[in-house]
Amino acid sequence: MIRIRVNPQVCVGAGQCVRTVPEVFDQRDSDGIVVLLASTAPDERLTYLQKAVKLCPSQAISIELDPKP
Repeated sequence: MIRIRVNPQVCVGAGQCVRTVPEVFDQRDSDGIVVLLASTAPDERLTYLQKAVKLCPSQAISIELDPKP
């Protein structure tokens, strides 16, 4: 399982995360700031989440892999 965190304070509303993983990220209508739709995702989404982290111009997204038992 992957844990996902966003920092709306540093988000600039570029929307790259929404385009990359729309089931996890959205944007507020009023200002485009990131909205986290899911705080976790299955391991199969890792490549897409890593891309969203890389594309975020303000580095407002972070992910963390839960250790395997």
